[in-house]
Amino acid sequence: MNDFLGYQERDSFIHKMNGTSKLIVFILLTVAGILSFDMRFLVGLTVFAGLVLYLSKISWQSIRILVYLTVLFAVLNLLLIYVFAPQYGVELYHSKTVLLGSGYYALTSQQIFYELLVLLKYCFSVPLSLAFLLTTQPSQLAAGLNKVGVSYKVAYAFSLTLRYLPTIQSEFQTTRKVQEARGFALGKKASLGKKLVASTRLLLALAFSTLEKVETISEAMALRRFGKKKKRTWYYAQSWHLADWVGLLLGIALLILAIVLVSVDDGRFWNPFA
Repeated sequence: MNDFLGYQERDSFIHKMNGTSKLIVFILLTVAGILSFDMRFLVGLTVFAGLVLYLSKISWQSIRILVYLTVLFAVLNLLLIYVFAPQYGVELYHSKTVLLGSGYYALTSQQIFYELLVLLKYCFSVPLSLAFLLTTQPSQLAAGLNKVGVSYKVAYAFSLTLRYLPTIQSEFQTTRKVQEARGFALGKKASLGKKLVASTRLLLALAFSTLEKVETISEAMALRRFGKKKKRTWYYAQSWHLADWVGLLLGIALLILAIVLVSVDDGRFWNPFA
């Protein structure tokens, strides 16, 4: 079974990039995407993020659940935006083109355009985040975080969290099979009451197992005097190569472009209705 959000070893140039450079590029592109509400820029950024994920050679099976959940959340978010602020797009673009209905909940071109912008935010951020997380070895990521000024204790905690995600998935599957062997089925044929009981037992067993492992790791780190000194060296620290510098320059260029567009558009929102 594929690891959920676990590091995937692949032969791609993105995997070979320095963990620090990938972290910096990821931050630059994320800031650029958050800053701009220019449809043209966000479409380009989305295509770029999708291309990066494709070149990373990440398997679809390992990310499909997260993608499905993201789509569900995005659709729900868009519906709630329309329910609670159906005229927000009209306020942003200072014009109103009614497509359907009338009154407060009239569907307008401006509202659709704004909600498409929100959707694009998801479309660029999810592939970019997945490409970053799944192509960066946790220890390299910890070293990268420490290089950009994050405390090595925090960086190491983040690394341990990423390392433990596949373990939690494995523990979940093992515990589920044990519960089913004991007669607490989670299958489609089980009644709702049995599913609730089985799910509760499963989550409790998983929680206690996780706490036990956390205690074991904490004791092992304490025995090795982790955190006693202000600095530490990193076994997985990497040197920078051409791809790292190219990625860094590209990230800086896209951030500068986002800033320029804010100036050109007289604000963060590009108004095609003007």
